[in-house]
Amino acid sequence: MRIILTRLERFDIRRLLSGIIVTVGLVVLLVLCFGIPCRNAFCLSPVKVSGIVANSSEVVKTEMNHINLSSEDDEYEEETRNNDSSKENVVAISNVKVELNVSVIPSPNVSLGKPEMAVESSVSVRSNDSRESNALSILRRQKQVAATVSISQMNSLLIQSLSSSSHSPKPRWSSARDSEMLSAKSEIENASVVHESLGLDASIYRNISKFLRSYYLMERKLRVYVYKEGNKPIFHRPMPRGIYASEGWFMKLMESNKKFLVRDPRKAHLFYIPVSIKALRTSLGRDFQTPKSLADHLKEYVDMIAAKYKFWNRTGGADHFLVACHDWGNKLTKKHMSNSVRALCNSNVAQGFRIGVDTALPVTYIRSAESPIEYRGGKPPSERKILAFFAGSMHGYLRPILVQLWENKELDMKIFGPMPRDPQGKKQYREYMKSSRYCICARGYEVHTPRVVEAIINECVPVIIADNYVPPFFEVLNWEEFAVFVEEKDIQNLRNILLSIPEERYIGMQARVKTVQQHFLWHKKPVKFDLFHMILHSVWHSRINRLKTRLTRH
Repeated sequence: MRIILTRLERFDIRRLLSGIIVTVGLVVLLVLCFGIPCRNAFCLSPVKVSGIVANSSEVVKTEMNHINLSSEDDEYEEETRNNDSSKENVVAISNVKVELNVSVIPSPNVSLGKPEMAVESSVSVRSNDSRESNALSILRRQKQVAATVSISQMNSLLIQSLSSSSHSPKPRWSSARDSEMLSAKSEIENASVVHESLGLDASIYRNISKFLRSYYLMERKLRVYVYKEGNKPIFHRPMPRGIYASEGWFMKLMESNKKFLVRDPRKAHLFYIPVSIKALRTSLGRDFQTPKSLADHLKEYVDMIAAKYKFWNRTGGADHFLVACHDWGNKLTKKHMSNSVRALCNSNVAQGFRIGVDTALPVTYIRSAESPIEYRGGKPPSERKILAFFAGSMHGYLRPILVQLWENKELDMKIFGPMPRDPQGKKQYREYMKSSRYCICARGYEVHTPRVVEAIINECVPVIIADNYVPPFFEVLNWEEFAVFVEEKDIQNLRNILLSIPEERYIGMQARVKTVQQHFLWHKKPVKFDLFHMILHSVWHSRINRLKTRLTRH
């Protein structure tokens, strides 16, 4: 009897195991054929990965199909992912080097009946001996994609834009506000020469005389109308914390301002569209996840205010402006708001940012809305023993190369990957900045990074490694007097470049960083020359310089 029961138990176990194996096999087959249905727009789509793994004498080539579990709207606390059509990354893992080439291709998702994005990757793993040469070869291939605009070329583009009003459409009819701004333009161009001003260093400005005259005229004359239309949270709801705090703080301070705001739009020189691109990107649901659908939603708002008011149509939107810090701010506005002044964090001149028309917005990573200017200051130059410091997530193609080339290479180069995010790790990060001569501001997925402002707050000279990046308030500030610009192709010479800067030059730059700091601070109640006023001045500056001197009256 025991023998019979034992055989039956074994028989049942075998049947159970066989059934499980068959079921799993069928599930896998269905997934491979039809994909996985999902409840939101971030569907799981097939990822094809092909790779070559090299290890001493043998080479093994593999090809696998995986399920993409990443959502395109994954938001990092530090920076967000950019959805470019192609990326190249280099990742270092212990003693091996992984070279990852990623391209995004359209792939139909049968479950949803609409196109999703699949990622095709090729992976090669090699020994540690060739890490640096492979990293640089990846960088060279990346640089072949588009031409680089140097900081000196940007200076030339700015001069050209200031000497021409070709970007500004001709108003359909003139107004008293135009005449007032033209009068201000004339006063600025003929400003009395100023060599110094209390609390300001003339060397950090392109022309301190014109800047001061323009700023004082803005304070005295500028009036702004804020559209009341638009529903929260996309409109009229500022977000004063996190990586996109710049657009939130400006919205908060602009809508509560009593000095510049007017209730009668006929008295306004500028019209503010109080939109949060961050909220637009995240609040509309799965039917609004592509740049085109979001841009079309924004266009509906523009069409609405154009139909309700006459002001947009008078200038084609040239006297309107918005402030956007989200990565997608540029791509969502460059078509339907092409005539408007756009204050953008993503100020990439190779992707549609227009020097002399748009204005570059600083990225301010605010952790506490109650204390937006905490942890200011740093050690004096004589106590800054670290030559250069960087720490951060391996976003984009450049940072992994930076870490591969410089991590643990020189005692005075403190170059790391991500640091712990606990209170001790954050404190250590700040201490490194306050103890370093130069703080490396390497681009991530996009050209902009909060490290530029963080360096200034900690009185560390910023070293900007982000080709085609237009720094904040570029039309006013002479950035080369208090920051170092290193082209991405020269990253392997980073230490030599920094060591070649004379001591006297460094001390002067560090002093100017302390002076320019006032332009990058948020205050609950705006103060003279602070970040709120500098953003508003940049918009005012752009509008004035694009005005034509001859207006047609009707």
